[in-house]
Amino acid sequence: MSLDHRRERLTILFLLGGTLLAVVAYVWLGASSSMTFGQVVAEMVRGPHTGFSAANTITWSIRLPRCLLCLISGWILAGVGSAFQALLRNPLADPYVIGVASGAGAGGAVSLAAGFAGLAGGFGMIGACFAGGLLSLALVYGLSRRRGVVVVSQLLLAGVTVGSLLSALLTFILMLGGQDTNRILGFLLGHTSDANWQKVLVVFIASLGLVLQWREVRSLNLMAMGDAAARRMGVDAERTRNYILGTGTAMTAAVVGTIGIVGFIGLLGPHMARKLVGVDWRRSMPVAVLLGGLLMVISDLAAQRVLPWLTGNAGMEVNVGIVAALLGAPTLLVLLRRSE
Repeated sequence: MSLDHRRERLTILFLLGGTLLAVVAYVWLGASSSMTFGQVVAEMVRGPHTGFSAANTITWSIRLPRCLLCLISGWILAGVGSAFQALLRNPLADPYVIGVASGAGAGGAVSLAAGFAGLAGGFGMIGACFAGGLLSLALVYGLSRRRGVVVVSQLLLAGVTVGSLLSALLTFILMLGGQDTNRILGFLLGHTSDANWQKVLVVFIASLGLVLQWREVRSLNLMAMGDAAARRMGVDAERTRNYILGTGTAMTAAVVGTIGIVGFIGLLGPHMARKLVGVDWRRSMPVAVLLGGLLMVISDLAAQRVLPWLTGNAGMEVNVGIVAALLGAPTLLVLLRRSE
């Protein structure tokens, strides 16, 4: 076994162990810490049961679904970010930079303001996010095409432009929100306080798109050398680009529709993965996925505990999107500085 393969396996084992510890710590310390560590482990091993038990209800009905919602959402954001960075050959590419997440956020904000977000058990919100993400992607595609071919540099520029336009639209929706302004703002800043098993199921189904994207990892590796080189190696660059962007948009819309907008996970996870195992996407993409889930769990746990620790008010929480940005931005700057 080569040194690179050994390093990759050790990194994955370390991240799997760290994720397990983070899940247990999340269930133990989340929201109001009223259980001992032994109780948490016992209830997680025992599983959900119908008999009355406050510890079991807290574990299986409140904390565990919230933790899994964060974990799987982090997997998706980092996985999509890693695929987009490979596809567009740019370390700053992620669902937010190319406008997909902003479009999904605009769709979700419109559904909240118009009052149909709760239709079909909350799928009205997810459908609106998906429609907004697709419309944004279509607009970015249209702006970046030259003679029927998508120009990667133009796609990134179009994504930033469309994202700025959608940010202005979101601000306008907030101004018109009236009594729904707080709900819309909470959605835009990311939240997991209303997590349930139905939302966990939604993001889990969406995460299967990571398997579909993984099937294209060889093509992504070749496209990192440029479209022309990839075509010479038998890769249909246009089909691969459409496939990755389409599946990425669907997964991002599912995450935004369930927890709102959370930035930096899709940027930071892939950057850290490349630092750990190199630029080969066959190695860095699974590591980025695991890192994204771990970062998301840590961010949401901090979101639950920071204000109670500072103010002494156990009922106060910070939106997870704020904490992810506060943790992610300085870390990303350090990584970029070291890269230089």
